[in-house]
Formats: sequence, C-alpha cells, structure tokens
Amino acid sequence: MLGEADLAKGELVPLRSILEVLDAVEDGSVELGFVAIENSIEGTVNLTLDALAFNHSLLIQREVVLDIEHCLLARPGTTLPDVTAVLSIPVATAQCYGYLHRTLAGAVLRAANSTAEAARMVGESDEPGAAAIAPRVAAALYGLDVLAADIADHEGNQTRFVVVAREGLPEPTGHDKTTIVVYQRADEPGSLISILQEFAARRINLSKLESRPTKAGGLGDYCFVLDAEGHVADELVADCLRDLHAKQGGVKFLGSYPAAGKQAPAAREHADARWRQADDWVTELRSTIGTGPLGHRPAES
Repeated sequence: MLGEADLAKGELVPLRSILEVLDAVEDGSVELGFVAIENSIEGTVNLTLDALAFNHSLLIQREVVLDIEHCLLARPGTTLPDVTAVLSIPVATAQCYGYLHRTLAGAVLRAANSTAEAARMVGESDEPGAAAIAPRVAAALYGLDVLAADIADHEGNQTRFVVVAREGLPEPTGHDKTTIVVYQRADEPGSLISILQEFAARRINLSKLESRPTKAGGLGDYCFVLDAEGHVADELVADCLRDLHAKQGGVKFLGSYPAAGKQAPAAREHADARWRQADDWVTELRSTIGTGPLGHRPAES
C-alpha cells in the first residue's frame, strides 16, 4: 500500500497546473500525481474532477486531507496599503473573498494556475503592489514577506488531495473509498433513485454525490460522480458496481483507495456479514438443484 513515507521518499517534480500534473502522469513523465480535488469551503475542484472523469484514464491511489493556511505574500518592502493586484488560483481567492473585500477592495484579482505559481510570479516580478495568496512556505521559497496570515474566510480550511497513477489498485485496508462516474441510460424521472437504490439495498454509505455535465450533450445531459465507502475487493461493493454497469448507460471506475480520516467500520462489517449470510443461503439452495426425487428424469427403456 502506498503510504505517506513512500510519497515523502519520491522525487518531487513541480508543475504549473493541475492539468499539467495529470498529463505528466498519463504520458509517463512522472509515476504519481498529487492534485487537489475538494475544499471544505469552496467544495469540489471541478477542474480536477472533470479531467479525471472525462479526459484522463487514471486511477486514484489514496486521498490526503491537509489543513490549509492562506497567506498574503509580497516582495520585501511592500506594505498592505501598497497592494494593487492579488494573484492566485481562483479557488483560493474565493476562499479569501471576505478578507479581500474588506481589506483590499480596490485590488485587481488575477488568476494563476496554482498558489505556488502565483508566489513565484510575484517573486520574479518587478511590478509594484503585486501580492499572492499562497501557503506560508512559499514565502521562504520565493523570497517574499508575509503581509497577512490565515486570511481564509472560515476556520478549519482543509483541502482533500488525491494521488493518481496510470494503473494499479491498492490492497483493501478495511477503511477505503471507491469513486465512480455513472452515466444514465436516459434523463427520466427516477433515474437517480435507480442508482441510489443499488447502494441503499447493500447498506453502502455514500460520502459524496455530485452531478456534472457530460460535455457531450446540451443542458440537462448530466452524469453522477459518487464516493462510496468500501473497496471493489469487497463483495458488496463489487456486486453494486456489477449491477450499475449492467443497468445504467455506463460506469467509469476512478479507483478504490485508502480513505483519509478515522475508521468507522462497524456498519460496513455488519452489512458485509449479512451479505455473506445471504450469499451462503442462496448457494445452499442452488446446491440442491437436481438432487430431489424428481430432479432427474428416469431413463426410458
């Protein structure tokens, strides 16, 4: 299983954007990619989710949840009243919108491919009044000062990252998550409930459900992205995926991987035990086929 120690031992290859990371993994330039997929304030990072769902054939290897501290960084000598432009990735500026509105209402917001790139651009620029929203570590890396720390609008700001690779599934740990994309056969009443019933019938909890436009049709042409508790190696999860694949328009598997956070396996273990009991019962019934007095036709003379 891929652990944090394994990630720390690897050679780090900085790239400018999420899409460049995913492209590098897919073309084999790097073995693993580390990209943000969800934030506790702004929600899903749609760029990552859509790229994995529609444009790349990569598998999630694990998830990592990190505490995020956004800081306002600028070149030495710059003061807060001097700031006229703020650079960062849009999801980061959105997380700090209240602070920017109160403190830097006149500053122009400029998009960068990442918080790290924003810090690098400010560090290399001679533009007076330029600042970046980025982690504190970027200040030391690019020779910047921290003008303000912890500027996100809400406490407990966290981002969920995923590690992706071209192939391979981690072994089940008992505390896993499976991510899939489900395409409907038709946009009709009850299509979503028909998907959810497959999970409910097997007592598989969904930690995330989201609809996304398929990019292939017009308005109203949506697919569903689901995070389910469990691993494809679990019989219940495998059975659920099998039925979804047979009944729905299509299913794209994005991975089964160790879940972040505390383990809460009690409900899953209970459901798995009941499924095994039911499976044993059906197996026993089927084992009696052809064994009764009328199970075989008598031979004719």
